[in-house]
Amino acid sequence: MEIISIGNELLIGKVLNTNAHWLSKRATSMGIKVKRITIIPDDVNETARAIRDTLKRKPEFIVTTGGLGPTFDDKTLESIAKALKRKLEVNKDALEMVKAKYQTYARKRRSNNRELTQPRMKMATIPENSIPIRNPIGTAPAVQINLENTFLIALPGVPCEMEAIFEQTVAPMLRHASHGAIFYEESIYADDVMESALAPLIDKVMIDNSAVYVKSHPRGAENKPHLEIHFSMTTPDEKKAQETLHKAVTQLSNMIMRIDGKVFPEQQVTS
Repeated sequence: MEIISIGNELLIGKVLNTNAHWLSKRATSMGIKVKRITIIPDDVNETARAIRDTLKRKPEFIVTTGGLGPTFDDKTLESIAKALKRKLEVNKDALEMVKAKYQTYARKRRSNNRELTQPRMKMATIPENSIPIRNPIGTAPAVQINLENTFLIALPGVPCEMEAIFEQTVAPMLRHASHGAIFYEESIYADDVMESALAPLIDKVMIDNSAVYVKSHPRGAENKPHLEIHFSMTTPDEKKAQETLHKAVTQLSNMIMRIDGKVFPEQQVTS
């Protein structure tokens, strides 16, 4: 899976890219490997080029976030159409979704403002042969395009809308693709051991436990080392995961204590 985050606000530091963080964490938890996250501006040519480049790598899923709204800088669907050499068209189902939303808004506000203006029609204008996905919170539909080797899914940039659509529509697709695999992780913490001294120990543990990925994260200062050591693996077998992680954690803990380091079993396991 690859994630493409779209928006000038991400590149100028105005907004943190929380969408990519959330998506990568959720996808990983379901046994899907996220191989790349790309951030690009609100530019049709840049976005189209990024999509074409990503398609060359043939990921099973490409998920974009941002750029589906009614304003001038919402250009994601135009970019996708250009990348795929498809026409943009008003989609009947997408139009019904947008129309229904504005009718609901008008009733709640006791307003007659239901007109489908050009900016509102824009949210129903999607690449041909695309599937609109209902937005349970906001107005702009998400869009799914089924290509030969890849599912391309365009999600809104508003986090609550993106998350709702993901859980409703995208998550079931990822679970099916992962064939029941789940991501398991566990951490321990070590004091009084330099990361340079820890490195060969980690290498040894990863050789002996080939299914486990081990990564150190410095949390202290150079003269007062405090390290988080993170163990992770992906498997459909929960019992195997627990046994394998426990073996790797125990092995590395014993090795650290032999060099006079201190290990704290502040463990967190998620699945």
